[in-house]
Order: sequence, then C-alpha cells, then structure tokens
Amino acid sequence: MSWCRARPFRSARSRRFASRAARAGAALALAGAFVWLPSPASAEEQVAFTIRDERITESSGLAVSRRHKGVVYTHNDSGDVPSVFALGPDGGVRAVLTLGGANARDWEDIAVGQDERGRPAIFVGDIGDNLGGAWPYVTVYRIPEPARLRSQTIRATAFKIKYADGPRNAETLMINPKTNRLYLASKLFGGKVYEAPARLRTGGFNVVREVSGAPPIATGGAFSPDGRTCVIRTYLGARLYSVNPDGSPGKSLTSIGLPAQKQGESVTYTADGTALLVGSEGTNQPVYRIPLPEEALPSKAPSQAPSPENAGTSGGAGEEGKDASSTRTGLFLALAIAAAVGYGLLRKRG
Repeated sequence: MSWCRARPFRSARSRRFASRAARAGAALALAGAFVWLPSPASAEEQVAFTIRDERITESSGLAVSRRHKGVVYTHNDSGDVPSVFALGPDGGVRAVLTLGGANARDWEDIAVGQDERGRPAIFVGDIGDNLGGAWPYVTVYRIPEPARLRSQTIRATAFKIKYADGPRNAETLMINPKTNRLYLASKLFGGKVYEAPARLRTGGFNVVREVSGAPPIATGGAFSPDGRTCVIRTYLGARLYSVNPDGSPGKSLTSIGLPAQKQGESVTYTADGTALLVGSEGTNQPVYRIPLPEEALPSKAPSQAPSPENAGTSGGAGEEGKDASSTRTGLFLALAIAAAVGYGLLRKRG
C-alpha cells in the first residue's frame, strides 16, 4: 500500500510535533463531542417513560413500532449481543429480539421501514467508527417486525455499506416512510447526509452518496411518520428539516431545545407525529417527549406549511441559519477548550 512507502520524518523533533498535533486533533474531536451546554428546559417537555432494565446501559437509538401500539424499540451501543429491546409505554422490556447471524460491533441507531415485500421491518445501523475511518465498510441489519411480540431470535439480513467519499464515523440512520430509502449522517463538525440506493442489495456493497449537509456532531435522526419533515439531533440540541420532493432532507426549519441528558444520542417521532422522543445512554435514563412546533405538525398539509424562517440560502440540511443560542455557545465553548488543550500539547517540551 502507498502509506507503507511514505517518507519517514526527518528528525525526532518532527516526530514529537506530529504526535502532539495528532493528540491536539483528538482533543478537538473529544471536546466537540462531550463539552456542551444543555438547552434551556421547556415547560412543555415531559418524561414519556424511564428505561430501568439493567440490561440496557447504552440506549443509542429509538424507533416507534408500526405494528404494536405504544411500543418503542431500542438497543445498546456496543459490547452487547446483537439484540433489540421492545419497550412498553412504562419503559419496561416486553420482548428481546436477537438478530441471528449479526454482529454488534458499534450499533448506533435504529429505524422502522419495510422489506422488499412491503412488510414492516426493523433496521439497525452498525455504523459507528470511533477511529474515524478505520472500517472499510459498515453494516445495516434488517429483521421483519414480528406480528406477535415475544422474545425470539430472528434471522437478520445484512447490507454492507460504503461511502462514496471514503470511510467515516456515523451515528444517524433514517428511513423515509414514503420512499423506504435509507439515509446516514456522519458525525463530524462538517457533517453530511448520505443517501443509499433506492433498493439495497445483499451481495457486494451499497454505496451511499452525499446529498446535503448535517449539523455538527450528529448523534441520531428520524423521519416523521408522514414523511414531511425529519430531525437530526446532536449532544447540544436538535434541528428540524423539511423533506424535498425526492424524499431527501431539505431546508432547515427550526432548532429545537432539548433537556439536559447524560449522553443524549437517540431521537424519533411519536406515532402520531406531534412530538419527538429523545433518550440518552446510561442506566435508568428518562426518555423525554418534546412537542413539535406548529409548522411541523402533521395536521397541516404541505401547502399550508409556512416558509422556513431559518433556512440557508442553498437549501441544504446543513444550512443552520440562526441556531439556538445554547447550541452556538456550546460549540464555541467546545472549540475554545479544544484549542487551549491543543496549544498546551504543542508547547509542551520533552
């Protein structure tokens, strides 16, 4: 490989500088991911339920069932068997669905869509890459959503995913309910939304291609039940988007404040499409219900929806416009701390 033939550094001092620069870059990424200021609490937010099952310690994704009223699916991040937990309205586990033939390397998000015959199906994204490009491809698993909710093992179908512009870390998997098309969002300061082929194949690779921008450090996302809007969240908050005629994420509509969470990564719409459900990794974590603004409610036809107030000039999902002040402040704080850490590392001698 070409990197094996790279010219070595000329001196020990050069090597030390490169090492410190790498550590400074890592500090920047970590600061951006974990240093944040929570959005102000809303008087309307409420705890929908609390996940208290001792088996669920890193709830990293949420998806509402299409077949079972009041049921929400979740999963652990990594280090667990490949299982999806079906939660009841009280947050208790009603069933554990084990994905036969699957691996749980770094599961990051979940969505409900359809299989090739139009039957409800659960998609799980093994799409995390904490090394930022170490994995040449990632995998999305699909199982049929069972008509009878009971603990069981279900054979999974695996779809190998490659990015057209090279490997990257991602924690967001979304499926448009109108087109059944899959979208991923990368977890970077300059995040992007990637669109999968219209029909996924089990042989070879499914190449996903950039279609728009995404918020910095995206940790989860979902389409509304009517397919008219979609949401992408971060550790800092969430942003709501319209959906283009082709089904891809469109213009930025507004930012949405989220409550303080231990490590908020999951988001989905309620079954009626009037609110968001947002969760966090950690034990005994609450899942909050966040009402949607009027322009995003499903009762309004697309022609009645007001024009986006904060849309960018080019209409991409990454056009953030005037973000919530807490989000902007959190990002600036993250950058400032990272810069200070990086500067210290580079100045250190020996």
